[in-house]
Amino acid sequence: MSNLTINNPTPMDATIKRETGERTFPIWLIINPKHPAVLHHIWTPILAEIQDKVYRETHTRMDTSNIYIRAAVGNCDLVPSKLNWWGTEIAQEIETFKEIVFEHQPKLLISFGAFPFEFLRRVYEIKPEKVPRYWGTSNLGDEFRASIENFKATKTNRIPLLRRVISSGKLIGDHDSFIENYFHYVGTKIAEKIIENKDRLKIWIE
Repeated sequence: MSNLTINNPTPMDATIKRETGERTFPIWLIINPKHPAVLHHIWTPILAEIQDKVYRETHTRMDTSNIYIRAAVGNCDLVPSKLNWWGTEIAQEIETFKEIVFEHQPKLLISFGAFPFEFLRRVYEIKPEKVPRYWGTSNLGDEFRASIENFKATKTNRIPLLRRVISSGKLIGDHDSFIENYFHYVGTKIAEKIIENKDRLKIWIE
């Protein structure tokens, strides 16, 4: 399980373009350009859990080939730090993304970690604004549960996931089993909402 705690930034250009997939697809993934490895270390095992539950209950699979993946900002240098906090360049990125997301209205808007989630909060003008370190495991876990409880296929659902999985979290109880259970937990919860709304989501392999 050592690969679940990888925290070394990888240059976005080495592994992912600014955006891939189709903007018209109902599922969007928003990442920190400093950490594109989340697509492999976090999203891939979660997606496997989603597909497994969906298939067992509906006997079909999601067509994931067109999932829209976008880096929150186009330049790693724009990612906020303690010394460079939400400059004017990020404000422009927020406005650009706001136009895109409001035009296409994805149903699942999934983010990974603190910065992408706070970025989306600012896109949707949710107050009060928070510093990324506020979004630790516990608070992101609370937001994840709230997003699942309030899920509606008629709106865009912002679903925060962790950027890395660490054993000190308390999202699902016993922290000793946190790492091995996290993927199953969130994958199952997301799958349940997809199954409940399967006739409203155009995401299926034909």
